[in-house]
Amino acid sequence: MNIMLFHSAYGPRPAVHAAADRLRAAGHHVHVPDLYDGQTAGTMEEGMAIKERIGKEELLKRAVMAAAPYSEQGLVYAGFSLGASVAQTLALGDEKARGLLLFHGTSNIAPNASVDELPVQLHVADPDPFEPHDWLNAWYLGMGRAGADTEVYRYPGAGHLFTDPGLPDHDEDAAERAWAIASAFLKDL
Repeated sequence: MNIMLFHSAYGPRPAVHAAADRLRAAGHHVHVPDLYDGQTAGTMEEGMAIKERIGKEELLKRAVMAAAPYSEQGLVYAGFSLGASVAQTLALGDEKARGLLLFHGTSNIAPNASVDELPVQLHVADPDPFEPHDWLNAWYLGMGRAGADTEVYRYPGAGHLFTDPGLPDHDEDAAERAWAIASAFLKDL
């Protein structure tokens, strides 16, 4: 499976590359574009400042440019938090997308978004300050209206970026459960 894996607002941290290595060890071809031109952040605030300096449109342009050489083959789009938002935007606009794997984040759904039973899996903390329950419920319904086949996995007590062992949010048990479920999801695509 070809996977395009997008980093969080923290940038291309070691955890993103470790995740890519985990996926490669399972037999996948993984591409990890650096949307921040090598910048990484030590805090969420620093990461959001980098994101704002670059701008949402430029980040999406960089993501599209990174995915373009591989999209004809049919990509699984994946990402962490901000990267999940980017992945979702690209997957909903790519008719050849094979799947969408989201960790810690979602994005707005365009009213005209339409996919043909796109497999989607979301792993999110419960509660998550960036993904409140009302938002997630509306997001889930919106994905259904768009035609996606969506699964949501919530991890009670975990922090927002619970899969990143270099951050205070890390929850090893939740991360391992999420990776086991995600691995099965990718295997079935």
